[in-house]
Amino acid sequence: MKSMKRVLVGISTLLVMSSALAACGGNSNSNSNSNASSPTTAPAANATEAPAKSNGEKVTINLWSFTDEIPNMTKKYLEIHPEANVEFKTTVIATTDGAYQPALDQALAAGGKDAPDIYAAESAFVLKYTQGDASSYAANYADLGLDDQLVKDAGIAQYSVDIGSKDGQLKGLGYQATGGAFIYRRSLAKDVFGTDDPATIKTEIGPGWDKFFEAAAKVKAKGYGMVSGDGDIWHPIENSSDTGWIVDGKLHIDPKREAFLDLSKKLKDNGYYNDTTDWTEAWFADMSGSGAQPVFGFFGPAWLINYTMKDQVKDTSGDWAVTEPPTGFFWGGTWLLANQQVTKDDAKKQAVADFIKWVTLDTSETGLQYYWANGTMKEGEQGTKDSVASSVVMGKSNGEVPLLGGQNMFDVFVPANANASGKNLTQYDETINKLWRDQVREYTAGNKSRDKALETFKQQVKDQLNIESE
Repeated sequence: MKSMKRVLVGISTLLVMSSALAACGGNSNSNSNSNASSPTTAPAANATEAPAKSNGEKVTINLWSFTDEIPNMTKKYLEIHPEANVEFKTTVIATTDGAYQPALDQALAAGGKDAPDIYAAESAFVLKYTQGDASSYAANYADLGLDDQLVKDAGIAQYSVDIGSKDGQLKGLGYQATGGAFIYRRSLAKDVFGTDDPATIKTEIGPGWDKFFEAAAKVKAKGYGMVSGDGDIWHPIENSSDTGWIVDGKLHIDPKREAFLDLSKKLKDNGYYNDTTDWTEAWFADMSGSGAQPVFGFFGPAWLINYTMKDQVKDTSGDWAVTEPPTGFFWGGTWLLANQQVTKDDAKKQAVADFIKWVTLDTSETGLQYYWANGTMKEGEQGTKDSVASSVVMGKSNGEVPLLGGQNMFDVFVPANANASGKNLTQYDETINKLWRDQVREYTAGNKSRDKALETFKQQVKDQLNIESE
């Protein structure tokens, strides 16, 4: 989600869609705990072996991913499960230039002994594999022995379950939770509102966009920008809409998403932002306070703090805090799926189930999520902490981070994850979001009328995806 998966995926996604990182973090978007390195566009395969038992052959699990984040988890898994009679053969193909999905699709369709047994999908395209065109390849978690009670006992965020399910059957879960918060400058909060207390700032900026823009006016009166660019409000708008882009096979523009046209223009007309585009140098500059005007805050999940802002804030480190946003949303994430073919081999089914459970549902202190949340993937080394899928794990983990002045971010991200919705995604979001955001910027820049921007957007969706408008 790469030592900074979410950033790398965000940048590669940016090549395809200016709307941003879907992550791991992002998009998607690695945890430095995993010591992940930058993915390459070429497939890479290697085997990680566990000590073989004296009886029985080792089970080989073919693991496919778009970064080496999950493959690196296998090393920790085998380290703490020496009894596991399994080896992992990993294939890593970056999402750069759209290389991962076609290769994965071909491998799933071909089947056989080299087919993926476990495969990863990020939020930008996960619905294709859990609910859409390629969902028939995915096993139901229940058929792996991973039932709904395990999900409930772990306190998995509902949005993640919804995205990973088809017709009530769970097919994919992640290890992160990417519910979003509002990340703001403490010193600016004190200047504008007289306090930097997250509980107070939460009521100043929300709930709702009317309250947020009232706060923006107060922030502007002090000479600050509320956000860096309109992309900063797009993710909470997109992921809090009641419906997705496609309804009954036709392009549908949810009223909350259409309102982005007006809210983006309001930001520009009032000088409430620095008119930056996310994932550009100007956007990063606003994190360090070196932009056109100081910026009050950003919207994002824990990965934005820990993998993006961490390397950009510079002298503003420690001057940040998080609070719940005006509306619930999520941004990014990676889901693990199993090939339904593994259910036909008892030994492989058990081996696959054991690993997926350890990554996505194990709430113990030797489960992946506990290591991930506390930054303890490497013994004796303080790695990056991250918000995880299990609220149970976060409840017993230390989410204090220096960038936030020592604030325990889990106090905010547990409710943020619970308030996110996973019912407004489609498998076409990556393409449609780029077209939409480009037309919104054309409108706010004064290059097109509102009606013309909408007309162009609808025509582009028809031309590129052969999807008619309602």
